[in-house]
Amino acid sequence: MPTRHDIRNVAIVAHVDHGKTTIVDAMLKQAGAFAAHQQLDDRMMDSNDLEREKGITILAKNTAVKYHPKDGGAPITINIIDTPGHADFGGEVERGLSMVDAVVLLVDASEGPLPQTRFVLRKALQARMPVILCINKTDRPDSRIDEVVNETYDLFLDLDADEDQIEFPIVYACGRDGIASLTKPQDGTVPADSENLEPFFSTILEHVPAPSYDEDAPLQAHVTNLDADNFLGRIALLRVEQGELRKGQTVAWIKRDGTISNVRITELMMTEALTRKPAEVAGPGDICAVAGIPDIMIGETLADPENPIALPLITVDQPAISMTIGTNTSPLVGRGGTGKGADAKSAVKDRKVTARQVKDRLDRELIGNVSLRVLDTERPDAWEVQGRGELALAILVEQMRREGFELTIGKPQVVTKEVDGKIHEPVERLTVDVPEEHMGAVTQLMGVRKGRMDNMSNHGSGWVRMEFVVPSRGLIGFRTEFLTNTRGTGIAHSIHEGHEPWFGTLTTRNNGSLVADRAGAVTAFAMTNLQERGVLFTDPGTEVYEGMIVGENSRSDDMDVNITKEKKLTNMRSSSADSFEAIVPPRKLSLEQSLEFCRDDECVEVTPEAVRIRKVVLDQKERGRSASRAKNG
Repeated sequence: MPTRHDIRNVAIVAHVDHGKTTIVDAMLKQAGAFAAHQQLDDRMMDSNDLEREKGITILAKNTAVKYHPKDGGAPITINIIDTPGHADFGGEVERGLSMVDAVVLLVDASEGPLPQTRFVLRKALQARMPVILCINKTDRPDSRIDEVVNETYDLFLDLDADEDQIEFPIVYACGRDGIASLTKPQDGTVPADSENLEPFFSTILEHVPAPSYDEDAPLQAHVTNLDADNFLGRIALLRVEQGELRKGQTVAWIKRDGTISNVRITELMMTEALTRKPAEVAGPGDICAVAGIPDIMIGETLADPENPIALPLITVDQPAISMTIGTNTSPLVGRGGTGKGADAKSAVKDRKVTARQVKDRLDRELIGNVSLRVLDTERPDAWEVQGRGELALAILVEQMRREGFELTIGKPQVVTKEVDGKIHEPVERLTVDVPEEHMGAVTQLMGVRKGRMDNMSNHGSGWVRMEFVVPSRGLIGFRTEFLTNTRGTGIAHSIHEGHEPWFGTLTTRNNGSLVADRAGAVTAFAMTNLQERGVLFTDPGTEVYEGMIVGENSRSDDMDVNITKEKKLTNMRSSSADSFEAIVPPRKLSLEQSLEFCRDDECVEVTPEAVRIRKVVLDQKERGRSASRAKNG
């Protein structure tokens, strides 16, 4: 079977923050992708604002470097797919793997294989791909290279890798400095026998198979990602499996439902470094972008019009978490962050508050996000959105609020399924790294959440690693409490582990809410009197409304409070000066923390300027009536 030796397709997979994007930066720089005078940012592949803020990769992206072999041979194009490390964005990983012929598994020299390492490696082994192991960050003072390599071998065996897959090459690297070596350095040091990534490039060329193809096969190209351009419209990223794709060519477009229509390729582009450049032809193994097909979707096939043969659709794991997303129904809808309409008119002129706008935006998200589902609910202005995890859904909401949407978000729920007449719920494998003194606090925290300890190891460094199997429900709201209990030192990561029978009722939040009982502006006088009742969430001067949650009660029940109360002024002189009490700074909750804080009868109001927690039923009397009805059956 003929092969193309001028091209290699490889994906870089790893756990969150193990250095994927940093090592891709170094590869681009050393392959001469940029001019000497160009101003370069760190983590160039993380082009999205949210990715830069959170320091994680959310979207799988591709780049290409031209590598010139040291023996003077013809340059070789290495297509690199930078994938997210978080299991919540697993759909991006599965899409990325469908474009490549091998993977580079990046593992931190100190942390070793973690849950997302297991997740992305499992996907690669299932696809029967060869693996190159890269031990990154060898210069960390707490690195333990030999142990990490052994742990990785154990992980391969655990995931039933075959003999060919387990005979993988190992590269040792410091991605930040752009240095790699095939010789193991001392723990805590940069590889000394190399000055660049040349050993890494040569290992990729040697162990990543060149794309093979059938000379007589008709055209087949698989759509793996979508992009948009202001001039070209929708752009489809695809890998050519067989045949050739040319600009101006008429091809058969095989849709997801099996129907076929002929379309013309108006523009063909190939990736060079971080830009797409016009091209005339793309051959087998090439990753290219085409324009001219406005409604094309991920997983569809472009084929020969005379002999159209469809490629298999991309399948992803089923969603585990859902939340209701609807239009904003609070009294402050469309009135800006302060709640004062006249002052905020300039800020709210582009506000998106109608059900049609929200539905159109969710439908657009479905086009490029294969791991998301949107279902109708009983209400015409709310939809159930299902995804892999809490973070993936929170990222969607954050993107929508930055685009000017005002939304009401329900408490995250788990997506259950019925097996043999019994309800099964999703469970997660949680890996926790904590200092030894916090071990008891974490065990107690997991006990309340029905977590089952599976494994515990102590490396003798003062830190303990524990593995739990815990229902996904138990992890909603877990991270904030976990960080508080471990004084911010703990590290927790989880991946989906399947479904198990329903675990029963879980009580994760013991404290009730402080609920505003009238509309108005928060006063410092009222806050001073209320701060002994619990933790407040609002600043003085903030506009509130009846039913809005302004704090967390120190007791288990909800309390209606008047946070707008003003100090009564009289014309009597005080014998002593007024005593001023310091106001405890309020606790500011992020979007993710607000979603975690919610109870079943609460929801989150999200606007471009503010995130507020509120009761689903705002009226105090109506809440009381429904509570007494529930109590009396």
